[in-house]
Amino acid sequence: MYGLIRSLLFRLPPEQAHNLALGGLDALYRLGLLGPFSAKVEPLPVRVMGLDFPNPVGLAAGLDKNADHLDALGALGFGFIEVGTVTPLAQPGNPKPRMFRLPEHQAIINRMGFNNDGLEHLVEQVDQRRYAGILGINVGKNKDTPNDQSESDYRKGMAAVYDPADYITVNVSSPNTPGLRDLQFGDSLKNLLDAIKDEQGVQEKKHGRYVPVAVKIAPDMDDEGIRFVAQALRDSGLDGVIATNTTISRDAVTGHPFAGEAGGLSGAPVREASVRVIQALHAELGESLPIIGVGGITDGESAAEKIRAGAKLVQIYTGFIYRGPELIREAVEAIRKEQVVGSRS
Repeated sequence: MYGLIRSLLFRLPPEQAHNLALGGLDALYRLGLLGPFSAKVEPLPVRVMGLDFPNPVGLAAGLDKNADHLDALGALGFGFIEVGTVTPLAQPGNPKPRMFRLPEHQAIINRMGFNNDGLEHLVEQVDQRRYAGILGINVGKNKDTPNDQSESDYRKGMAAVYDPADYITVNVSSPNTPGLRDLQFGDSLKNLLDAIKDEQGVQEKKHGRYVPVAVKIAPDMDDEGIRFVAQALRDSGLDGVIATNTTISRDAVTGHPFAGEAGGLSGAPVREASVRVIQALHAELGESLPIIGVGGITDGESAAEKIRAGAKLVQIYTGFIYRGPELIREAVEAIRKEQVVGSRS
């Protein structure tokens, strides 16, 4: 059924199809007709960052930037959902067209640019949710905020979402906000992580509960860069790392008509780079900091591969667009099998 729906949606421009699909999910949810589209997922509990996840397969940030579709998405079988990226102030993002499909590669290029309705709107939507599962909220900085003032935006984001979030993700790795990735390196990263940890402490005292914070990083790092990030994360005392965001590399799609489009490439072409970063992070961090693996998960094996590389949880996005809810079940079962094999070895 999903294959037929996808073939119809893929006749529309990507962003229009995206909005139509989410609106359709909402309508089915309200009518109580979402059952045939939901994955029948058997529990596979895992405890990460002090949180109990019903299964280790989550939805990555970016699909539901404003938490407008949280209840419908939450009924599809995910073990957790991450919404955002949200910025303190609403912003329109980059000019359209800004999303491109590469079906031959099971990939998407996007340069959305943190288009979102701002913190106030997202928090209102989250407060009205029926979804009772684990919720991550991904925060970023506004495009017009200079990097040397970015700390203020991240603090505002954390303060606003701390109460409703089960965990918070700090996004310093989108390629679609000019200069954002510069925050991943050198003193910029160390200073930002110190500020994030400080704000976490401030909010913990205010709310009387500890909300874990993860940092989302890019796949386009060399080994030295990965080692630096790992050390900075360890020193900061933060709670997790999400690896990885989209890539600016076009090596895997050379010759495609859209290969020259600016933006982040996601989907199958990111699989290898994401696994490389996860392996390198795990080699540096061991079990001291949990890794959430994302990038290029299109089937069960590519989900299990992330677990073998050192991830504790995985997230899907582009693969979900190409495969639908069945990918959730397939990924959970592949991870279950991987854990059984691992326990025997």
